[in-house]
Amino acid sequence: MMQRANAMRSEAMRNPVLPALDLSLQFGVFAGVAAHRATLRRPAVARWIAHALAQPGELAVRIVGEEEARSLNLQYRHKDYATNVLTFDYARAPTVMADLVLCGPVVEREAQEQGKSLQAHYAHLLVHGTLHAQGWDHESNERAALEMEALEILLLGALGFENPY
Repeated sequence: MMQRANAMRSEAMRNPVLPALDLSLQFGVFAGVAAHRATLRRPAVARWIAHALAQPGELAVRIVGEEEARSLNLQYRHKDYATNVLTFDYARAPTVMADLVLCGPVVEREAQEQGKSLQAHYAHLLVHGTLHAQGWDHESNERAALEMEALEILLLGALGFENPY
């Protein structure tokens, strides 16, 4: 994984052109969705995701309420709670194809608890989910988790965000 992180860093330095991205940004219905729409402007979301892509991507990002997030987490991960981000990856090459589902109320609550702006927390979770869509994993072992965190810190720093950890 660290070799992949170094390769992504080297490529980003050599080639400042970001991979092509076909992005669908969707919002479910939940209390306070207007604030999330205002925070998540399509050009910014596309930039955050493209920055984390090593190759072209086709991603759908859906911001949902707690009921939908909980239902999806239960159905696909067998965990009965609403989590901040779920990544459904369908292909990694030659094009990354994935759905990222973020629970707006959970993201908002976490941002407040962590003393972050809503935008900074969304940027982190979108980069995080995009890395998952490319095969990055932080649950298999501690080394993989540290490598993924290091890459997230690097990518977010390049986007103008502070270390999310």
